[in-house]
Amino acid sequence: MPALCGEIRRYSRHDLTVAADSIRQAHPKNMRFHHSQFLDIGKLLDLKQGQKISVCIPTLNEAATIGQIVSTIHDSLVRKSQLVDEILVIDSGSTDHTREIAAAAGAKVYLSAEILPGQASYIGKGENLWKALHISHGDIICYIDGDISDFHSGFITGLVGPLLTNREIDYVKAYYERPLNQAGEIQPNGGGRVSEILARPLISLFYPQLHEILQPLAGEYAARRSTLESLAFPIGYGVEIAHLIDLARDGKLYRIAQTDLVKRTHRNRSDKELGSMAFSILKVVLRRLERDGKLSLANPIPDLYQSWAIDGEIIRAVSKSIPEPERPPKI
Repeated sequence: MPALCGEIRRYSRHDLTVAADSIRQAHPKNMRFHHSQFLDIGKLLDLKQGQKISVCIPTLNEAATIGQIVSTIHDSLVRKSQLVDEILVIDSGSTDHTREIAAAAGAKVYLSAEILPGQASYIGKGENLWKALHISHGDIICYIDGDISDFHSGFITGLVGPLLTNREIDYVKAYYERPLNQAGEIQPNGGGRVSEILARPLISLFYPQLHEILQPLAGEYAARRSTLESLAFPIGYGVEIAHLIDLARDGKLYRIAQTDLVKRTHRNRSDKELGSMAFSILKVVLRRLERDGKLSLANPIPDLYQSWAIDGEIIRAVSKSIPEPERPPKI
């Protein structure tokens, strides 16, 4: 399906999807779906066969969007159809009303720091996802970011659908267009900047077997509990790329599928925030490059991310410690 090196081809979304009726004949590595293939909730319930599905949402100050996300899942997939068995919000200590809004909309809400109180606690997205494994009951776990402003139930059904349909699929990643808000003007594409200027070059250089993953840093994915419990979880933004690299290392890349969710609109982060995110991701990848024998580091990877803030003639050094430790596989 992908073009040969040096050749440029264009693919429509139709080309990048696999018909649900032919799923059992397709090779999982090349399985791409569209969320609209899983609109039949009754069929998904029949395929569920006693399995439990948990939706887990990591949050930090997402009061503007979390209510609509949780209420959409609760109304259509919990109360109405019972496809989803529980909605969990794992919060990093929001200072707005994220937790209250999520609880009122139908989620079970937890403070990340209060889960596993006998262990050290960290603040970070990956930390919340890892802790979700300890408090959720689902055989299938669906992770959704809490800042999506155009959320619909297809985000859930499109991700869990392939897992219910085919036992050979263990992990389903979302892909979509990423609009970019620049000074109030919405560009249809241009979001996902860290993916394009950091993750994609790293994949091309060191892990080309991952090039078919269209959104390697997507925060929307679903997986079987057994698969997630076999993976390490970096505590920050490196968690998604770590999963893909480790699944490829373990020979499980062919068990990954992808679903087209069409478009994902969210809060676009500042360059400063994206710099910190890129630093975390790069640390996680460098650790795996050394582990996998692809390079040798002469010195330990530093925790200090250093940058500059320039305001007219005022130049100020900005430093931030980003240790990015990793939680071990739950098993």
